[in-house]
Amino acid sequence: MTDNNPTPLKCIIVDDEELAIEGLMDYVSKIDSLNIVASCSSGIEAFNFLQSNDVNLMFLDINMPQLTGLELLESLENKPLVILTTAYSQYAIEGFRLQVIDYLLKPYSFQRLMQAAEKANNTYYSQLLLKTEHLETIEYTYIKTGNSFQKIKWADILYINAMQNYVKLYFNSSSLIIHQTMTSFEELVPSNIFFRIHNSYLVNVNHIEKVTGNQLLINGIEIPISRHRKEEFMKAVIDSKNSNPKL
Repeated sequence: MTDNNPTPLKCIIVDDEELAIEGLMDYVSKIDSLNIVASCSSGIEAFNFLQSNDVNLMFLDINMPQLTGLELLESLENKPLVILTTAYSQYAIEGFRLQVIDYLLKPYSFQRLMQAAEKANNTYYSQLLLKTEHLETIEYTYIKTGNSFQKIKWADILYINAMQNYVKLYFNSSSLIIHQTMTSFEELVPSNIFFRIHNSYLVNVNHIEKVTGNQLLINGIEIPISRHRKEEFMKAVIDSKNSNPKL
């Protein structure tokens, strides 16, 4: 794999509507970073296929007979990354509980699919690059930007702000927005230097300048600390052997 030509993700489409499968296959054929290896018309067929085939990403419908998309997810021990494709919005919360990458509400546009594909690629390759070593010993990651991957040192990130289905990384004099949820990005960062102080904020404790009440200061910016996270946060900072925040 090279930075400019990453290996396409091996994808499977699971949907009981033939027209939906054909439409999605047409869209995906236009995205170089994705490669459809199979399509299944039922959850049972998909379950059997996944037992003996390597898949990186699954486009999954929810309402299917015998075995729904959500039931399929709950039955899999080793899940690929998942993008739900459905005509029903009421399953969004349940889908994200199962840690899906994105939720496409039918009928969706090609642009919307491209955004979901970007998030899937970013998540997959970040996890792949970190997979062989412990997070605490890795000093950097790669973030997908356009058609390439940008090397980011963990130590250079001041804090991270959640923006719905995006996260914004803040550095000393710049920032970077990527298509990824805070929950999935939090799994990538080294836990010995990053702490989730709020639903919307993940901070690098080494860059904390001051803590006052329910706020902390990083690079002159005040960031709120959730009341229920305050005690755990203070203990984590004090006990951290690898961090030296200026408190």
